[in-house]
Amino acid sequence: MNLSARALPGNYGRNPLFAFGFLVFFVVAAYKSAGYVIAGDIAGLAYIALAFVAGAFVVGMLNNWRNGLYFFLAWLLFEDFARKYLGNNMAIYFAKDFLVAVVYLSFFLAYRRKEVKSFRPPFLVPLLLLVWFGVMQIFNPASTSVFYGFLGAKIFFYYVPLMFVGYAFLESETDLRRFFTFSLTLSLIIISLGIAQSILGHTFMNPANPAAEIRELSTLYRIAPVSGTIVYRPNSVFVSDGRYANFLLVSWLLIFGFSGYLLLRHRKGRVLAFVSLAVAYGGVALGASRGVLLWTSGSALVGVLAFLWGAPWRQREVIRVLRTVQRAGLGVAIAIGLLFFIFPDALLSRVAFYTETLTPGTATSEFGFRVWDYPLQNFLGAFGYERWPYGYGIGTTALGTQYVSMIFHTKPAISGVESGFGTLVVEMGVVGLILWLVMAFSVIIASWKIVKKLKGSPWFPIAFMIFWYAALLLLPMTFTGMQSYEDFVLNAYLWLLLGILFRLPTLAVSTEFAAVNPYPNNRRLWMR
Repeated sequence: MNLSARALPGNYGRNPLFAFGFLVFFVVAAYKSAGYVIAGDIAGLAYIALAFVAGAFVVGMLNNWRNGLYFFLAWLLFEDFARKYLGNNMAIYFAKDFLVAVVYLSFFLAYRRKEVKSFRPPFLVPLLLLVWFGVMQIFNPASTSVFYGFLGAKIFFYYVPLMFVGYAFLESETDLRRFFTFSLTLSLIIISLGIAQSILGHTFMNPANPAAEIRELSTLYRIAPVSGTIVYRPNSVFVSDGRYANFLLVSWLLIFGFSGYLLLRHRKGRVLAFVSLAVAYGGVALGASRGVLLWTSGSALVGVLAFLWGAPWRQREVIRVLRTVQRAGLGVAIAIGLLFFIFPDALLSRVAFYTETLTPGTATSEFGFRVWDYPLQNFLGAFGYERWPYGYGIGTTALGTQYVSMIFHTKPAISGVESGFGTLVVEMGVVGLILWLVMAFSVIIASWKIVKKLKGSPWFPIAFMIFWYAALLLLPMTFTGMQSYEDFVLNAYLWLLLGILFRLPTLAVSTEFAAVNPYPNNRRLWMR
């Protein structure tokens, strides 16, 4: 088989129709590129480049779904960067959904060939009940367009199959380290750019003339109420500052858990994890997001206590856990110290904003109001709508409704509320909220059982941080606002990480078996 045929999945390289189609695509792309070069159209050339990248991704995904998962994650994290420089093009916005569909197809074909393993989640019944009810809500008669329902169902459930992909993906410790190293590398790049943007302002990493609908999302500033200090909320490679802030949270949790695993299991990769930890906290400090600052600080404290509880005391390896805590504290100290000595104005302006708005007991403190009073008021406000028992249809208040309104010339019947639990009531009625809570608690309880199984093992730090991430996202973060769960980055990582979590016990057992029986194929040793 020649090289070109070997590069294509299956027997596609030998298929004359496939070869002809590729040739036509190449000729059309070359013709279009030549026209854009002559006209000096940089945006057009960028579209052609993205088309080639997406095409290469698709071929790679069909050939190997494992590589496809990496391609999808890379596109997922950097899609916004292309979108904000190319006029918020909707084709780019929905490209991730097409790519993950290719991953699903490639994974399904591998499953049919019995090349991958699957599992039955303990919370499958509550999850399917929520999916069934959500699909019914697509056709809620109070919705002004069925396309709001399709949008809502996609946001809520489209990435759920990543749980099965994540479970099958993890076959060895090599896969585990490779996945987290890949994620940490991307996080390091994105957060470093965010730190630079925090210092340089919104003109860095943002186009001079962004699309009107996303202009405000990249130029958001906060003002400290006492000192009057103005701070910029960066968005890094993303369209909005909120999506970057959410990414900071999930990155911090992954880095923290992976660092604990490395100190208990492997030396390789510790430097990258330590640098990523310091950079991540530097990004949090300069992000000007009070919610992310509180979530990460609280998660660090909970993580330290959990690591001490789950340490392998019998093997006297608790010292390594203490080193994890020590290195995490050192990383935070280094990050804050460097920012203070190199960029004191950038750091101190954020400190002023945090202290003036979060210090309890002060006249300008918003801590209690933002944490409890405001989301509670919004949650109770959902019951002021006439159809709170039945809802107005899934997706009627979701992120992206403005695009449905623009394309199909229709407007939602309601504006909704900011509380996530209130949003569930408004969209799917009180039954939708109950089904969500049942599903959420089922996921958390099942995940906690996995965490307890791994207590005393090197995999415990990763397992606990995945459990903690799921618990945060499904309950308190959703209570304060549905935007966190509807964020496609957080949503995709939630279901993917849950699949990895439920595969960890199998990985631990196989690793222990390999350690006890290093030569399973040697019959003489096996009989002993």
